[in-house]
This record gives sequence, structure tokens and C-alpha cells, in this order.
Amino acid sequence: MDNSNHKLPQMHGMTCITDGGMETDLLFNHGIDLPEFASYDLLRTADGENFLLEYLAHYVRVAGRYGLGLILETPTWRANRDWGRRIGDSPDELETLNVKGVELIKRVRSEMAGTTVSIVTSGCIGPRGDGYQPGQMMSPAEAEAYHGEQVRTLASAGADMITALTITYPGEAIGIVRAAKAVQLPVCISFTVETDARLPTGISLAEAIAEVDGATDNAAIYYMINCAHPTHFSHLFEQGGDWLKRLKGLRVNASCLSHAELDSSPTLDDGDPEALGAQLAELRSLSPHLTVLGGCCGTDLRHIESLAHRLSDSRGTGDQCRE
Repeated sequence: MDNSNHKLPQMHGMTCITDGGMETDLLFNHGIDLPEFASYDLLRTADGENFLLEYLAHYVRVAGRYGLGLILETPTWRANRDWGRRIGDSPDELETLNVKGVELIKRVRSEMAGTTVSIVTSGCIGPRGDGYQPGQMMSPAEAEAYHGEQVRTLASAGADMITALTITYPGEAIGIVRAAKAVQLPVCISFTVETDARLPTGISLAEAIAEVDGATDNAAIYYMINCAHPTHFSHLFEQGGDWLKRLKGLRVNASCLSHAELDSSPTLDDGDPEALGAQLAELRSLSPHLTVLGGCCGTDLRHIESLAHRLSDSRGTGDQCRE
């Protein structure tokens, strides 16, 4: 990659939080109907944009309160052709909405300029298919062509980096990394893992990272884990290994349940915000190279504030859901 990494505080030792699980929070806690679970739908109207602005501003205030950096993802996780087609959006409409996603984060930065928080505008992309299971898998070349469209749009709009969330297999990750490399934009790959800390395809996280790094000359700036509870993968940090240094971020679920259990549940399992914050802070204390910590499904501002508080004073452990 190019030297644009110098703009990213998480690459220089600053501990950064993220927001929580936006889609589950909006749907279950705010009663907002999201077609196909796509939060980019709110970018269509001024009211929707203003809601997202204030929603994200809460996280800026938390980061400022505890002296942390903040990675803000554009609400464009499902703003790709396949999901857009299901919702009824044309490629031109998707391009406009992706640009609006970047402009939203820039607006947050502008309107919160009085704070001292380092805010990263991360262009968020998601998988072509479902974030829990790969379905029909693309080759790296197919993934590069497919995701390249959204990556180029986010880059041209001024994103600081690309973050690909809920990726379920290496081939798609390789294509995304190559697409970001083509526009000289830093890229992070975040893999979905199951309760055994393996990807939905069954391969280990270490194997997945090695495959992507091998095919891209280590072009991803770092990797993350998402959509899993800390108790599902904490053993990886106990086992150790040099590959863990490539893992700099965790975006965790509030619930200890499996993906299948969460999919079939009619209610939101928001777990225990205090225990979750403690567990994440404990992993951070054991693994100082982790500089990006935040939430995924079921988490909201409560979970992130609990985490931020513990990151700032370096105290707390958690044992919820341990067997």
C-alpha cells in the first residue's frame, strides 16, 4: 500500500473504538424498518441523514469522554449490486448512496470539530451474499471485479480506508484487497467466525489470513474478527502465534448464541454490556497490538461506553458465558 497509512491513528498505537451493531440497534432498539437489513436506506432522506448524524455523534462524545480514537463506518455495508437489486436500487442510485455515506461521516467530523477525537472515515463494504454463510463463492478475480465498483466509489468520495465486514471466505477477501490496492486505499478485512473461532467454511482464522496475505503480498493493513462473542475466540489469544499480530481489531456480538440461534430468534439478545466491555478490555490488556475495538450484532451505545470506560482506566475482566 502507499503511505496513506500515516493518517490512520489505529496504525500508530492509538486505541480506537467503533460504533455498535448499527443494523440490529436501529431495527430492534429504534424501531426503524431496514429493507434487507440495509442501513443505507436512511441516506435517501434529509430526516434519515440527520438521524444517522446524531446517532453517530453519540459515539464521538463517548470517544472524547475517554480519550480514544474512533473508527466510523459508512452505513453502506449492503450497498452493493446484489443487495441493491433486491431493494430496488439501480447501479447509479447505489453510487449516489455510497457517496452520501462518505459525506455523512465527513459531516459528523465537521459538526463535531470542537472535540479532540481522531475520527477515521471508513468506507464499509459487506459480502456479496450473507454475512453468516458464504453461499455461492466467487474467485478472487470475480470478487475484485464485483467489489471494485463500490471500492472505487468510496475512494473517490474521500474515504480514509476501506473496511470489509462479515467476510466469510478468503477468495472474496482477496478480491476486495486487490480492489482497494488498485485505488491505493488502505484496507482492513474482518472475518465472520463461528463459535469455534473458524470461518463458516471451516478453515481457521490463521489459515484464512495466511491465504489472503499470500495472494496479495500482505496488502491488507490488518484484519479483524466480527460477529462473534469473545468467548468464541478468546482461546486463540491464549494459544498465541505470530499470525495474531496481523489481527488488530475485534467487533463482537453481544450474545453468546451461535449464528443459527441468532437467526431464528424473534427478539434481540443484547447480553450484558458491562461484562462484554470487561471481556474486550481484558483481551486488549493481553494483546496490546489490538487497537480497534467495538461492537457487532446486538451491541449499542451502552456496550461501547462500557468498553471505552475500561479501556481508559485499564480495569475489568469478564466471565459471562464461559463454560
